[in-house]
Amino acid sequence: MRKLKNSELKRLDVEGFKQAQKTPLVVILDNIRSLNNIGSVFRTSDAFLIEKIFLCGITATPPHKDIHKTALGATDTVQWEHHKDTLTLVEALKEEGYTILSIEQAEGATMLNNFSTSANQKYAVVFGNEVKGVSQEVVSASDVVVEIPQFGTKHSLNISVSAGVVLWDLFCKLGSNGSAL
Repeated sequence: MRKLKNSELKRLDVEGFKQAQKTPLVVILDNIRSLNNIGSVFRTSDAFLIEKIFLCGITATPPHKDIHKTALGATDTVQWEHHKDTLTLVEALKEEGYTILSIEQAEGATMLNNFSTSANQKYAVVFGNEVKGVSQEVVSASDVVVEIPQFGTKHSLNISVSAGVVLWDLFCKLGSNGSAL
């Protein structure tokens, strides 16, 4: 096998990305502290054609050199908005027909591998603060709490790792039921 050169990967350019059909999925970052984590979520969202990222509370916004360091230009492709209050945004998205998924460890959580998507449904996925997670008020307002199964000694994953796992899983599930791509 031979590693492919970037020119052989046949990736979209910025304009092609903007015109491409998007995965019916938006990401909500609830008070994320790390600029590198924010940039990583932008890059992952670009990879899976996510519609939009909502940056809430203390979550920093582009342009910023530390976001750019990990986003590698994805802030130019993925749409984003800043909202002061995550709960207000969640309530507005619910009114627009989004199913709200908080990624958290909580009573009654559905394990990611057991979560099923529905055709023609739009989803908003909330990822929480590196220390406190998704705020309790947002967890309480969510339609579903989804937990990533873990089997080792640690209690959580880094938010950028969680985003990669969850967005890939949902991208595959949404694509397999005909809702995306």
